[in-house]
Amino acid sequence: MYKTLCFIALFWIGLHPVLAQDTSKRQQELEAQRIRLKNEIKQINELLFTNTKTRKNALSEAEDLQVKLNVRSELIKVTNEQANILTRKISLNQRNIGDQRKELELLKEDYASMIQKSYASKSLKNRLMFLFSSESFLQAYKRIQYLKQYASYRRKQGLAISEKTQLLQQLNQTLIDEKEKKTLLIKENRAVQQKLAEDRKEQESLIKVLKRKERSLAAQISKKEKQSNEIDQAINRLIREAIAASNKAAGKKGNKTFELTPEAKLIAASFSSNKGRLPWPLEKGVVIQRFGRQPHPVVKTTTIQSNGVTLATTEKAQVRAVFEGEVMSVVTYKGSNPSVLIRHGNFISVYKNLGKLYVKKGDKVKAKQAIGEVFTNQQNGKTELQFSIFNNVTALDPKGWIYQM
Repeated sequence: MYKTLCFIALFWIGLHPVLAQDTSKRQQELEAQRIRLKNEIKQINELLFTNTKTRKNALSEAEDLQVKLNVRSELIKVTNEQANILTRKISLNQRNIGDQRKELELLKEDYASMIQKSYASKSLKNRLMFLFSSESFLQAYKRIQYLKQYASYRRKQGLAISEKTQLLQQLNQTLIDEKEKKTLLIKENRAVQQKLAEDRKEQESLIKVLKRKERSLAAQISKKEKQSNEIDQAINRLIREAIAASNKAAGKKGNKTFELTPEAKLIAASFSSNKGRLPWPLEKGVVIQRFGRQPHPVVKTTTIQSNGVTLATTEKAQVRAVFEGEVMSVVTYKGSNPSVLIRHGNFISVYKNLGKLYVKKGDKVKAKQAIGEVFTNQQNGKTELQFSIFNNVTALDPKGWIYQM
């Protein structure tokens, strides 16, 4: 029975570190996500909900609330997964503690039996009689070795009991710590859920007001979308013209891909190798509109298309180049604020809705160099940057390129 338990314990000990390592890694990832999401909610509140001087319209308020609702929902999912992992860990630890207790009892029983046998023959006279009754010198030598081994085994058993007791105490403390962590996570999750319910209620009351004028809102969104598409088309045309001009200078034809010089190839390769590690184009900002085709966050019957991401930031925020390169174009389309296009080999980063410009066409820029200031809409108090990345004429999702976007 004892050997069977030992085998099970050894198998569990061998398997447990692998499971614990995977679980620990996932826990670290989730904790990093939880901290990031909490910071993001804090930034959303600072950037979108502290400017009480400027009254936003109902649509704008509902859009901002949707940004916060999305992040709060994500935070709840993360903390739920953390709590579930802790539940599994607590269950495993409780089982492990039970196994360790059984093993400790067996060790103690075995040790007690040894002590009783040892006590019965502990006197020097008994040990001498045991040795002198040997039939030969070899048998006497073996009996001496046996006594030494028996004494050594007793010491090892004593140490094993001590170590097992310490392990049990550590497991108990770990269990207490994990239960406290789980309690705190559940408490935090309830608070987030309550805030989510409050935000959702506020948004629902705004949507009720908006429902009465849904047609005019859809027309308003469509108009804004049309203007955005016209700017995107103008940018696409500028990129094609730049490709054609660059290729013509290199004695090549075509306006779909850049013919790169050796220097441009190095910059493009360096830009590509930094995928996922590029700095943010702002020191402080939150994503309020993601990349690609998507339903409008409030008026779900309307679809919007984004060739990049929209970032909310603070008033007078500096716009930074995400990588070294050359200013390919500075363009202002009718009814819009200036946009800056920076070329990095065959990649182009685009910064739209600038209020001030610090660069001009042909300027060389470094990573994190200020290239302008984000425009602030005085009517609704919003300061938003539209940021895009292109590979030749193909729009890429900045989320995959910018660090922790």
